[in-house]
Amino acid sequence: MSNKHLFSSYDLLPKTWDEMYRDNSEFRTQYEEFIKYLENTSPEKLTKKEDLSKQLFMSQGVTFTVYNDNEGIEKIFPFDIVPRIITANEWAKIDLGIKQRLKALNLFIKDIYNDQFIIKDGIIPGELIYSNPSYLREMKGVKVPHDVYVHISGVDLIRNNDGEFYVLEDNLRTPSGVSYMLENRKISKRLFPGILPKSKVKSVSNYPSLLYKKLKGLSNKTDPNVVLLTPGIYNSAYYEHTTLARLMGIELVEGTDLVVKNHFVYMKTTNGLKQVDVIYRRVDDDFLDPLEFNAKSVLGVAGIMAAYRKQNVVIVNAPGTGIADDKAVYIYVPDMIHYYLDEEPILKNIETYQLGQPDELEYVIKNIKEMVIKKTDGSGGYGMLMGHEASNEEIKGYLNNVYKNPDNFIAQPILHLSTAPCFIDGKLSPRCIDLRPFALSGRDGIDICPGGLTRVALKKGSLVVNSSQGGGSKDTWVIE
Repeated sequence: MSNKHLFSSYDLLPKTWDEMYRDNSEFRTQYEEFIKYLENTSPEKLTKKEDLSKQLFMSQGVTFTVYNDNEGIEKIFPFDIVPRIITANEWAKIDLGIKQRLKALNLFIKDIYNDQFIIKDGIIPGELIYSNPSYLREMKGVKVPHDVYVHISGVDLIRNNDGEFYVLEDNLRTPSGVSYMLENRKISKRLFPGILPKSKVKSVSNYPSLLYKKLKGLSNKTDPNVVLLTPGIYNSAYYEHTTLARLMGIELVEGTDLVVKNHFVYMKTTNGLKQVDVIYRRVDDDFLDPLEFNAKSVLGVAGIMAAYRKQNVVIVNAPGTGIADDKAVYIYVPDMIHYYLDEEPILKNIETYQLGQPDELEYVIKNIKEMVIKKTDGSGGYGMLMGHEASNEEIKGYLNNVYKNPDNFIAQPILHLSTAPCFIDGKLSPRCIDLRPFALSGRDGIDICPGGLTRVALKKGSLVVNSSQGGGSKDTWVIE
């Protein structure tokens, strides 16, 4: 029996690319197999599947942390059961574009901490680098194993109303979200066991083994000791830390579990000290070594930077990579691609204004209702101003902060994020989405997991997909 009621309230948003529907209201080819399933499945049965997904997330303890929520910090991660489906051709362009971008960014980081040719040749202003808190002078001239600085990255993409993918930001420090990608796929297999193979969906389940292979390959030892360094149970991504350590079969450690002796890093065990060769750290730069950065830090390991400089341990990602994912530096990534690779960027940047430039600040203020303003070091959807949603008083208050230090802010036009179908209140309804594919870089090149984390703005009309701001996620299917 055909279930047309499911699609009856699907109102396409104006000037917005929809992942499922074409402009003429026909289904896109990649969704046809899944649409057949939906048309022959009652809303009651889909609701049961939705309830099952919540139970599975609850039983697995798949949570995230909201630090400013008075009701409690642990939240079950919202999951929409309808997958986001990407064609093989679309994915091929994403794959090539991210690899190109990461090659340029990695060369940029190496250059900035060594010869600084890009500054000397006038491609990027030196003051933008030297005044940036993410630029670590402690990394100047440090030899990095195999010249790989960015080992693990999550590049955020959005699809604009022209159907093209644009890079929203580069996450190169300690990117999170991959555990949700893996869990989403496990849930999809439980909910739709026959649909995935029939749709020829590419697998993401080998991510942990590929990550472990990349980490091991960074050491010159045949069987190196790899550990995952976590800030501890109160970190917002602690669930992810435990999941990845378990799936890779490596030790999950905190700073107090490690000690540096004679410029080597050791892990404390019941049998004495055991040398550590590779550290996948989820601790930010500032807390990594109290002898060199924040002296009050109890999350890192005293002396770890000295061991790193002597190449007695590998730290993943390399300290100081944050200089390349700063929102002010983001503006220059297309120039980096031209400069280092002599290529045209495959994936475009979003037009971005530096508010430290008086003419650009003036333009943004005149068009404030069409702009989103962000802190250059901001993340998680915090500290933003969405011009079209803000009151005049909110705009005035926010701009007062901008005027105090305009160099710390950038602005971008409010984009028409693409929409994807979500199962809400027994019907399909479009919601705005983005995409975070995860890339792994090592001595053998770059590999990108076919899919990634699709984040969803579950609030109707919202453009903010961050889980801490009311967003959720859905499984991402890349079909062969």
